[in-house]
Amino acid sequence: MPNIKSAKKRVITSKANNERNKSYRSALKTAVKAAATASEDKETAVKVAIKKVDKAVAKGILHKNTAARKKSQLQRSLNK
Repeated sequence: MPNIKSAKKRVITSKANNERNKSYRSALKTAVKAAATASEDKETAVKVAIKKVDKAVAKGILHKNTAARKKSQLQRSLNK
């Protein structure tokens, strides 16, 4: 446990940020999985998943190259 006051504050804020990022990551994974397994209305599911991926990059949860790869895979699955 930290002794310095600012370090104690950082522990609290980083824990809150970690929880928030965890929920974003979970929602992203759910959307990508739903798009991959969608049988009907797959186009809408892919569109939603791509939007979630872009939001994750904006929030700093995913690296931009990882996001580009995921979006490309989603688009390829839609084009098949």
